[in-house]
Amino acid sequence: MAALGVRYGIPAALVLAGLVCLFVVPSGTRFEAWALFTGAGLSVLLLNLLFRIGVQGDLDRDREDAARAYFEEHGRWPDEEERASRRKWRLPEGIATPESEAAEARARRQAESTSPDRHDARPR
Repeated sequence: MAALGVRYGIPAALVLAGLVCLFVVPSGTRFEAWALFTGAGLSVLLLNLLFRIGVQGDLDRDREDAARAYFEEHGRWPDEEERASRRKWRLPEGIATPESEAAEARARRQAESTSPDRHDARPR
């Protein structure tokens, strides 16, 4: 609550002092006093605004660093949904992969070794 008093109270008091000067001070310096206090109040308000924008950028940067650390550890971004099952890729018909070729070779060898009508290469 004290921060709001500093952030908005001081600028409001300075602008209010400028308005008081506009009506109370003698005619020779009335407008100069109003401009001085009002400009000072608006300057303090602008300075507070710029400070808040700077602090917000630091918070965003800290959140981004934490998200990158999470990504390095888990392999996904923190706000990404956890998928129940990973996508299974299906290749078009007739496309051979090293895994499918190895499986076919194993199947051929197994079929050749269990085939009942294979020729015995041993001499009789």
